[in-house]
Amino acid sequence: MVYLVPAFIFVPLVELLILLKTGEYIGTMNTIAVVLLTGVAGAYLAKSQGLFILRRIREDIQMGIMPSDKLFDGFLVLAGGILLLTPGFLTDIAGFCALIPFTRELIKKWLKGRLVDRLKLQRFR
Repeated sequence: MVYLVPAFIFVPLVELLILLKTGEYIGTMNTIAVVLLTGVAGAYLAKSQGLFILRRIREDIQMGIMPSDKLFDGFLVLAGGILLLTPGFLTDIAGFCALIPFTRELIKKWLKGRLVDRLKLQRFR
């Protein structure tokens, strides 16, 4: 919670500054076009990746395997889709990273490491 409040204040301000500067360099209409294009491309990628992961989850369940790793992928795809629908270049970069399988694996590995570290800390308290 301590990190969320500054993030909800700081990130939109930085995004706004970047959008304004981009508008100065490439023009307002081009900036709007880029934002809309990344939103549409992101929605398509989120849908295709989401359906792919959903299919893999179903396969695992049919084979009697707990799809925990794929559920984590599904969460990242959902988060990436939400980030891509948020106007701004930083959120678009983070969203695309969550949707592209290679970078999603890196994010997943990092998040799992953080979760394991937190669980270890909780155990010793």
